[in-house]
This record gives sequence, C-alpha cells and structure tokens, in this order.
Amino acid sequence: LDLSPIFAAKDIITSESQYQTKEQDHQLDEHFDYPLLDQASAALKEGKPVLIEKKINNTMQAIGTMFGNELTKRWGEQGLEPGTLRLNLSGSAGQSFGAFVPRGMEINVQGDCNDYVGKGLSGGVISVRPSESAGFIAAENVIAGNVIGYGATSGKIFLNGVVGERFMVRNSGAIAVAEGVGDHALEYMTGGRAVILGKTGINLGAGMSGGIAYVYKLSEARVNREALQLGEISLSALESAEQQELLSILEEHVDRTGSPLGAKILENFDSEVKNFVRVLPRDYARVVGIQQEALETGIALDGEEVWTQILEVTNG
Repeated sequence: LDLSPIFAAKDIITSESQYQTKEQDHQLDEHFDYPLLDQASAALKEGKPVLIEKKINNTMQAIGTMFGNELTKRWGEQGLEPGTLRLNLSGSAGQSFGAFVPRGMEINVQGDCNDYVGKGLSGGVISVRPSESAGFIAAENVIAGNVIGYGATSGKIFLNGVVGERFMVRNSGAIAVAEGVGDHALEYMTGGRAVILGKTGINLGAGMSGGIAYVYKLSEARVNREALQLGEISLSALESAEQQELLSILEEHVDRTGSPLGAKILENFDSEVKNFVRVLPRDYARVVGIQQEALETGIALDGEEVWTQILEVTNG
C-alpha cells in the first residue's frame, strides 16, 4: 500500500518552522475576570462569600468563565455552596456570558446579553433582567441572543425577556426560563427542565430525547412535525407533581428577575397552569417509569435488571 501521496509534503517553505517554536499570547490578562481574581480570592480559595459589582460592555466575552475555572481547580466537581461568589453586573454582556460556570457561582445582569449565555453551564446560576431605566415591556423584547444554555449539564438560567433561536439545545440537566423563544428550541435536549412563558418559533423539540418542557399556550403547529407524527414526543397537561415543580421554578424566576409576566402568572396560578403544555419525550418517560418502579420495589437503579429494561424500551 503506497501511502506516499498522504504523507508527501508539498510546497514546504523551508525557511519557516514546521512546529511550535514560540509561545502564543492568549491575552488572558485582558479578560474581564483576570484583574478581579484577587478580589474573588476569599471565595475561590477559602469558600467565603464574595460580592463583586461591575459595569460591563459587549466586548467582554465569556464573563465568569475564568472565575469558574479557578473555583473548579480548587473545589472540584462539587463546587461551593450556591451564591458563594456573586457577580452583580450592569450593561450589555458579550458572547458566552457565564459559560461553564460551576456550582457556587451566581451571576446577575441588569441589561442584556449576546449569544451563548450559560453555554456548558455546570451548576452555576445566571439571571438577566432589563435595566431599571428601561422603558419597554420585558416580555415583549429581546433580552439575550441565540443558543442559550447550549450543552448545559446543571445549574439555572432565568431570563426576563425573549431570546433567539435554539434555546437550550443539548441541555442535559439545567433548568431554564425564558419569556419567549425563536426557532428550534429544545433541539436535541436530553435532560433538565425548560420553561417558556411566551411565544415560540417553529420546529420546537426536534431530536429532543430527554428532559421536560413546560410551555405556555404552546401551539402544536410550532412543534417538530416528525417528532409528533412518530410519537417521539407528546403534548399534554401537567400532572400534579409537575404543577408544583413549575410553581417552584416560576417563584424563583420572579424572585431573581422581578418578572412582571411571571408575577402575573403566579397571581392566578391555579387557572394559568391549565394553559401550560408539557412537552415530554416518549423514551424519557419510559425510562423514568422504569426507574420509579425500581425505587418502589427496592431494585438497584444501576443494576443489570434496570439497565436491561431501559435498553429494551429505548431500542439501545
């Protein structure tokens, strides 16, 4: 077998190096977090509560991520108690705001955010609300961009306003609330909870295989057609336990963002809850049922019997 066409080096400039010969400058010292690491050291190193208040602008990307890295290096996967390191910020955040932030971090913004808020969220809490001087109705205006909560594994996101496309794509464990979303929301979602209090775009739930969404006055026409036709996801009213879960999520949303829309729903929750539609993936429901039965009968959740049943119902 002649591999020379693959390994042949063509038109190499021999005067240029073919491997790394100098270090790259990633300009980390210019990142928003960097000059504040000392100010946050009591939280990052000793686990003591720290509050940082700053103004931001949309050239500042991945705010909070460097803090999260330092926290995780010191405290590991378990992180710290919720809200140990709290950032209260005002202004417009750049892309990837709060990306990967772990448990123990809480970031609150008065203003708005760009795309990828909470990307890879890993236990932290993010809230975004309009400025107190804003003269518009939050639930009718955009508060953050596209692809919110992409690949989040845990944590919470509360957004007092409308967001763009692909809300909570590939979410596997976080809880998120928005007051309206664009197209392709909940795409490939595998876990967690999503609450949508306003209008949705088209193609909701495409490839959704896990987690549950509670959507206010959801139109079936907005849901991925193939998923409905094949029975991969179902739309229904909320069961009693789910109503209580939604109530708890909404209460925290209002508490953290002051959402007038959320408060209005809470005022008449017993009647408004009937307007919510549960979006539930079929296989996820089957797995939860198997696990619940195992708990009730004392069978180990990670045992062979349970996993055999799960693989059977999911065609695994």
